[in-house]
Amino acid sequence: MAQECIAIEGGHPLRGTVRISGAKNATVALIPAIVLASSPVEIYGVPEISDVEALSTLLKELNCDVEKEGDTLKVDPTHLKNVPLVSEAVDKLRASYYFMGALLGRYKHVTIKMPGGCYLGPRPIDLHLKGFEALGADISYNDEDQTYTLKAEHLVGAPIYLDFASVGATINIMLAAVQAEGRTVIENAAKEPEIIDVANLLTKMGARIRGVGTDTITIDGVSEMHGTNHEIIPDRIEAGTFLIIAAAAGEQVLVQNVITQHLDALLSKLRELGVRMEVIGDSILVWGGFHDFKPVEVTTQIYPGFATDLQQPLTTLLTQAHGKSKVTDTIYTARFKHCEQLNKMGADITLGDGCCYVNGPTPLHGARVQATDLRCGAALVVAGLMAEGITEITNVYHIDRGYDNIDRKLTALGAQISRYMVED
Repeated sequence: MAQECIAIEGGHPLRGTVRISGAKNATVALIPAIVLASSPVEIYGVPEISDVEALSTLLKELNCDVEKEGDTLKVDPTHLKNVPLVSEAVDKLRASYYFMGALLGRYKHVTIKMPGGCYLGPRPIDLHLKGFEALGADISYNDEDQTYTLKAEHLVGAPIYLDFASVGATINIMLAAVQAEGRTVIENAAKEPEIIDVANLLTKMGARIRGVGTDTITIDGVSEMHGTNHEIIPDRIEAGTFLIIAAAAGEQVLVQNVITQHLDALLSKLRELGVRMEVIGDSILVWGGFHDFKPVEVTTQIYPGFATDLQQPLTTLLTQAHGKSKVTDTIYTARFKHCEQLNKMGADITLGDGCCYVNGPTPLHGARVQATDLRCGAALVVAGLMAEGITEITNVYHIDRGYDNIDRKLTALGAQISRYMVED
């Protein structure tokens, strides 16, 4: 069976400027949040990624009018119909679960299939469901068609403590609580910038939210929410990926549209590694071609710690460090499928319990490899740019879920990259 692959001819130094798109992890929550509005919403800076297409399909299934022009998404939810979300679009991304909180918040009833997305080990939605139950929802699960049904006569604000500072649960509970009766207090809330972005949209729509960006979020319910305009923050994960790409395969690359404070943990590790960089306003200039990298130890943590979404791309760069590096993922302990693929290209990586050990430096060579998930795909793109020969990356749809026009952006920097069909 034929499938599409990205082919990268390595060894072409990158030079130029790349502009970072709107944040994928914010976008996939902002779009479901629109259903809480009673009038049209416009969102600017929307990235060209397949997750946006899937979410737009779900909005259309809910009878919303959806129009995308460039990086602007216009949604009119005036004639919204609360129908069960059970189509294939739900399977395409995990963030479809944000419709749980949004539709429950607006209609006090929602039926939705178990969400899909990348498999990164067990990622239960127990915290989401406990939050909904605390607000007054009854929850049932149908094994036969794998759907959740959430119902409530009334949603009533409540104190909710998250056992783990989950981004998804924090956002989903916010979506359900903004139109609940009374006050909801979420303790041990996650602090990621994407949560602040979602809260900013909700506030513009009429919600009353305080404390976002701290571990305690207070929400006073309102009876109705209205349309608004909103611009998405830059994607810190895309920015981090291009910084790693610039360090790995660049001569001189300027990464524009960056909120540098969102990347403090990564920038610290890159400096420790020996990467030459300069912050210039909302841009970061990286000088590559300096490969006397030092080994480092990296442990992913909840924000503002090192992002789990960047550990896979960084692992590729660590194959060029002189010595043994260790990467530990405390968020998704099974997020190491990229290591097997990198070893096919000449890396020397061994797996531990929730960690990997990278022995370097090792020259990388082109091979046919598989993007097992979104950020694994990014790690393989970094490897392909550094490797000798041609690297063919299959399961391209994972990469397209999270990176806006990555082929075009890399080509503009001087990469030799193409797409074609290959046989499995």
